[in-house]
Amino acid sequence: MKTLTEINLANEAATRALGARLAELLRAGDVIALKGDLGAGKTTLARGLVQALLGPDEPVPSPTFTLVQAYRAPETGLTFWHFDLYRLSHADELVELGWEDAIAGGVALVEWPERAADLLPESALWVELSDEGGGRTARLIGNGEWRKRLQDWTAS
Repeated sequence: MKTLTEINLANEAATRALGARLAELLRAGDVIALKGDLGAGKTTLARGLVQALLGPDEPVPSPTFTLVQAYRAPETGLTFWHFDLYRLSHADELVELGWEDAIAGGVALVEWPERAADLLPESALWVELSDEGGGRTARLIGNGEWRKRLQDWTAS
């Protein structure tokens, strides 16, 4: 996989805005892997994405303790699954959390994706968040269909 684009995020609002922009690109079966240290903005990005689809008043708590939170978009009928795998003991536990349903016809947002081992599809879009001086940087990494979608998106 290759870095498709790099975006500087000056603050939390910019991180949420990136999530909202990514929401425009989503299709059934998509997996977005949100990678970064604690406090890097993974949940903030996920919140921006979910609220762009369901409205700004939609509560989007971090699923750190529940491990997964599901949201259904009434307009599209898509289910959005927000996974936080930080407390996952073994990748096989994902099956019990509805992983197969999430990637079959919904959209999966995955925090701490490295804990999913080889269960993440190769078609996943990776968003790597890191602190860079006074703000954050998001590196969007992927291949295949994501390359085309992001080319169109960054051109606009």
